[in-house]
Amino acid sequence: MSRPSWKKLLWQRQPYPDNYIPPDSFLSSLRRNPNFTPYTYWPLVLSCCPITQHLGAVFTFLAVFVRLQERSLDARALLWISLVCFLLGYLVWEALDGSSPSRPSNRSKVVKSSLLVFLALMGLAPVLRTLTAATSSDSIWALSACQFLLNTLLADYSCMKPGSRSQERLTSVLSMNAAMSSSVVLASRLPDDLSVFSLVLFAVQLFALFPILRHRFWAIPPVMQVAITISISAFSLVLIGALSGPAAAFIFGIYVAVNLIAPGILVWAQRYKNEIRGPWDVAIPRVNCNQFANDNGPGVGNTL
Repeated sequence: MSRPSWKKLLWQRQPYPDNYIPPDSFLSSLRRNPNFTPYTYWPLVLSCCPITQHLGAVFTFLAVFVRLQERSLDARALLWISLVCFLLGYLVWEALDGSSPSRPSNRSKVVKSSLLVFLALMGLAPVLRTLTAATSSDSIWALSACQFLLNTLLADYSCMKPGSRSQERLTSVLSMNAAMSSSVVLASRLPDDLSVFSLVLFAVQLFALFPILRHRFWAIPPVMQVAITISISAFSLVLIGALSGPAAAFIFGIYVAVNLIAPGILVWAQRYKNEIRGPWDVAIPRVNCNQFANDNGPGVGNTL
């Protein structure tokens, strides 16, 4: 008497052991890298541009801080540069944001918020200058380095389509807080209140406003995004190169490694990806919330 054909059903009693493997169909069901999408080099380079832009902003801030501390940069000049950069950044934001019916009200909110931040920083500058008076400089440098490292690791490097609403992530909020905390403790080592006020205002633009503008760079052509990345990197290298040539060479190596070498390593490492899927893998449930809501009534699918 011939045995019935085997079925992959554990709940049904069959004349086969539980660990039975059909020799004719098991190996044919194996799949290698079924969900793998290979990367290409130049799209990866373009995706790394926001990281390089963020690093350029961090190094630019550090170079400005050193110049203020050495009194080779006038705090009033930095204040005017910050105001001009704010106006240019807002104009770029308006151009990339597209048409919106609530833009007049948004402009009034921007003006009110900007004045509030400006006056708050002006009033807090004397307090911030004496914030770390009892702390040694070595502790300040180590704390600032750790916070800037945390800021770089947790920053949001994604892009956002024009007209879409910004959704802040917890990591991006923590990143901004780390950068602002580091900026405040560094500003407390400056000699006068105007320098503290100018540096903290500059930090607000670099670490709170510029990341929001950077998310809108999805709307510009890739050539312009690469041009912006090169401009920010070159500007930071010029500022740091005037202070220390070896430091500028080291930072240039970081830019090259992040934007050119790292994508190449990722593309090269793809050949070693070997994920095998077979008929005995654990099943991955797929729940269609919309279909579930249609079958069970309105509002039910939203609870899944």
